Amino acid sequence: MTDGRSWQGNWKARLYARVRERGYDSLTAFAESRPTASLVALAEELGPDDVAGVQVYDGLVVEAVRSKQVTRLVRGQLVRELWGSLPDGWPAVLDDTSRFAVAKALGPWIAYTPETHKERARAVRTSLLVDPPPAGWRPRGPDDELLRTRLPDEES
Repeated sequence: MTDGRSWQGNWKARLYARVRERGYDSLTAFAESRPTASLVALAEELGPDDVAGVQVYDGLVVEAVRSKQVTRLVRGQLVRELWGSLPDGWPAVLDDTSRFAVAKALGPWIAYTPETHKERARAVRTSLLVDPPPAGWRPRGPDDELLRTRLPDEES
C-alpha cells in the first residue's frame, strides 16, 4: 500500500518507465502476463511505495480504448476480481457466505468498468447469478470461453 507518494511527480511516466524496465512495451502486455494478479499486486510489483492499483487500471483503460480492446480489458478485470474473491472458484451453492464472496468480486468489477461497458457488465452479473458457471470455475484470463460467450468482443 502506498502512502501518497504514488501521486507525486509524473506518475504516468514513472509507471511506463517501470513497465519498460521489466521488458514490456505496454502496460497491457505487462498485466496480461499476470492475468490473475490483482491491480494492487501489479502496482506493488511496479513500485511498492509509489505506484497505486488505480494508476495501473487508468493506464490499462487508456491503452484499451486506444487499441479498441475495452471489452477484453473488462473481461480481464473480472478474472482478477474473481481470483481475489473466490480462491476456490465459483461456489457450488449460493448461500449467504458464498453470495457475499461473489458480490465482493462482482461489485468492484462493475465499479471499475468504464461507463461505456457498465450495462453489459451488469447483464453479465445477472447472467452469472441466474445461470451460474460450473462449481469451481476460475477463468485464467480474458479469453476464457465462458467469459467470451457472456461478454463477447464488440469493439468497432
